[in-house]
Amino acid sequence: MSKKQTNTATAAHRPRIKKGDTVVVITGADKNKSGRVLAVYPRENRVLVEGVRVAKRAYRKGANPDLPQGGIHEKEMPIHISNVMLAHPKTGAPVRMGVRYDEGKDGRRVRVRFAKGADGETVDLND
Repeated sequence: MSKKQTNTATAAHRPRIKKGDTVVVITGADKNKSGRVLAVYPRENRVLVEGVRVAKRAYRKGANPDLPQGGIHEKEMPIHISNVMLAHPKTGAPVRMGVRYDEGKDGRRVRVRFAKGADGETVDLND
């Protein structure tokens, strides 16, 4: 008998999109929708975005403690990380993003956005 093979991914690279970022969906059924990242799953290369890829699930009475009377529950499903881009804090347009090592901050890793015509501005999500 052969061993059962599981669908586990190998060691994942560090994703550039983080929890709390505002992203724009660039392809698929939810194209041009934007939302906040609720969770990042690096091993599966997926992110959970608020209001994107919403699925409906029907629960019977007593099957779910959150819905004691049963009913239809909507929840977000993960989307592949390649289908989203970081949103510009001011315009909301999707922008490319990279990583640089800042010499002024003791060589720390800094996320940088590459807007059209810009050489690379530092991403400040608090704007």
